[in-house]
Amino acid sequence: MPFTIVRQDITRMPVDAIVNAANTGLQMGGGVCGAIFRAAGPAELQAACAKLAPIKTGEAVLTPGFRLPARFIIHTAGPVYHDGQHGEASQLSACYRNSLLRAVEQACESIAFPLISSGIYGYPKDQALQIATDTIKAFLQDHDLAVYLAIFDQDTLLHDRSEIGGAAQQPPKPGEKR
Repeated sequence: MPFTIVRQDITRMPVDAIVNAANTGLQMGGGVCGAIFRAAGPAELQAACAKLAPIKTGEAVLTPGFRLPARFIIHTAGPVYHDGQHGEASQLSACYRNSLLRAVEQACESIAFPLISSGIYGYPKDQALQIATDTIKAFLQDHDLAVYLAIFDQDTLLHDRSEIGGAAQQPPKPGEKR
């Protein structure tokens, strides 16, 4: 199935699962994490997360989607970027791989990711994009799943798509699942 890079608000995507770029305590945070909590229903989502916390960097756990159009939220804790010499790349790759595995375990047909660790965790966007793309494409060689990488800002979306081989396309419309 396809891998598509889209410019979209992940909280509005009608997919089976969305991925939350979480912290290890699974607490409501800022950025995409805060947006997901607010859209899903902060109290309900925090109560569900409290039963699963803490998680390790690179791990992924699943909660219901609550008020989101997605059935599930997969929470993964990305690495804080230091200098790229402390295992950050393998930890970031594990976030994508483990999230995809959780989706397959739930028989999901579609999943949407944010660009994990590229916000306040400081991972350089170009490197984060390359790791996401490589990990997702490798996973899709053995699994049938529609995967979206939801990019919120135009600069990241336009970053040398020919280098990563991704295609920027329109996301699914509300009520349409791909």
